Amino acid sequence: MTTAAAPPRVPEAIHRRRWAILGTLLLALLVVVLDNSILNVAMKTIATPAPVGLGATQSDLEWSINSYTLVFAGLLFTSGLLGDRFGRKRALLAGMVVFGIASLLSALAASPGELIGYRALMGVGGALAMPATLAIIMNVFERSEQPKAIGIWAGAVGLAIAIGPITGGLLIEHFWWGSVFLVNVPIVVVAVIAMVILVPESKDPNPGRMDPIGVLLSIIGLVALIYGIIKGGELADFTAAGAWVPTLVGVVALVAFVWYERRTAFPALDVTWFRNRVFSASVVVVGVIFFALMGVSFFGVFYIQSVRGYSALQAGVLMLPLAAAQLVFAPRARLVVDRLGVAATAAGGMLLVALGFVGYVVLTATTPIWVLVLLGLVMGAGMAHVMPPVTVAIMASLPREKAGAGSAVNNTFRQVGGSLGVAVLGAVLSTVYRDGMADTLTHLPEGLRDKAGESLEATLAIAGRIPGGEALVAPANDSFIHAMHVVASLSVGVSVIGAVVAWFLLPGRSASPAGPAGPAPEQRGQERESAAADA
Repeated sequence: MTTAAAPPRVPEAIHRRRWAILGTLLLALLVVVLDNSILNVAMKTIATPAPVGLGATQSDLEWSINSYTLVFAGLLFTSGLLGDRFGRKRALLAGMVVFGIASLLSALAASPGELIGYRALMGVGGALAMPATLAIIMNVFERSEQPKAIGIWAGAVGLAIAIGPITGGLLIEHFWWGSVFLVNVPIVVVAVIAMVILVPESKDPNPGRMDPIGVLLSIIGLVALIYGIIKGGELADFTAAGAWVPTLVGVVALVAFVWYERRTAFPALDVTWFRNRVFSASVVVVGVIFFALMGVSFFGVFYIQSVRGYSALQAGVLMLPLAAAQLVFAPRARLVVDRLGVAATAAGGMLLVALGFVGYVVLTATTPIWVLVLLGLVMGAGMAHVMPPVTVAIMASLPREKAGAGSAVNNTFRQVGGSLGVAVLGAVLSTVYRDGMADTLTHLPEGLRDKAGESLEATLAIAGRIPGGEALVAPANDSFIHAMHVVASLSVGVSVIGAVVAWFLLPGRSASPAGPAGPAPEQRGQERESAAADA
């Protein structure tokens, strides 16, 4: 018996303009990632009292990042589902418009509270846009070209990381702090026009019935969990009721979500995907690497600017090696996967990241700056050999009709891992720093001790306002560097764990569309619907 050749997966008209479509999607990715990398450089300026900045406290700075992260991560999964159901192009365009408007409002914020609120609105836009980019890639590229396209997609993250700090540094030196958000607006305008013209609409042709209970449980669970994690990091005490209560609510809601999804005939998320070892290991590796990297990136800016005395622009240039390595190596990671397999490539990448953190453990206030450049190259090369192969493994595990949900799961684990990194490693940094400064701060008036112990920036600000305050600078730098060493050491351990997971659980060869995870979820969904109809 002969089988007729399968029709092309992608229509010819779309196939011909696939690279132009990818370039358009990268604009969306660029503006979302660019925003956070610019903000990292601008934090020191935003902390400066008005009229230069907003006089933001350490807590304000953290929430200017975390409000975005909280909303972004909480809505990612739901946004992916909405894109699959109602159209990924619609979700992408809506997300870009919301992001652009919120960026304009952030640039005009008159207080830290307003900035935090507008950043949360930016999170709504980012959540709508981000899953759609990867889902559309899976629907305009044939399977054979998807690894290359995803490598370029991942490399664009490196490009945004590279452009962000330098752009932020230039803007901070020549304009007011709000310009770091205003720069998003023209990019969004160009992106929206290009998307309307080039990007095709795609959706799940058979989405089934809506699952409002599952969607609601996922939002409550993710938002409560991440809020509890963030609050614990802010308080440097995860046993405080303000931290563990929302965390517990989040865990309970997510457990209820899984329980409900396993029993409903039309689940928002087919939880049986996680029975597949490749899918589960890949999302764990994504979470682990962002746990380690996000925590360290938060203190890296303060080490460069406050301890070493570099300007915002110089700090941006010093972050360039990390980004440049990702930009160069990520699109080529598929070549390494072809030779060594997914497991060896991703595990090797995680070990390179761990090696970079080892370098942070030995940094001092006088270490030659070229060492920091070298560490950036090593860590960037490592990350470039982790993200593309595991992203391909995740997306190849699913039918392309569920690409939005798969992309959302990938991004959700990345955001949860990043939030945990900022919260947990940030709490460790804060606690170790405060303990290291305890004896030194006893010489300050009682009303200034708690404020000065909040962070390195708080200590230096007070040192500049009181007589003899220069005596605080050296102890503050020493305490911060010691705290950085502790956090970097923890990150080494986390990265090694990620390498072990990758080595033992990811496949030796690249995940193929007909592989162990290929059509299984779709078949399981059909079986489940059939069983429901029989019942």
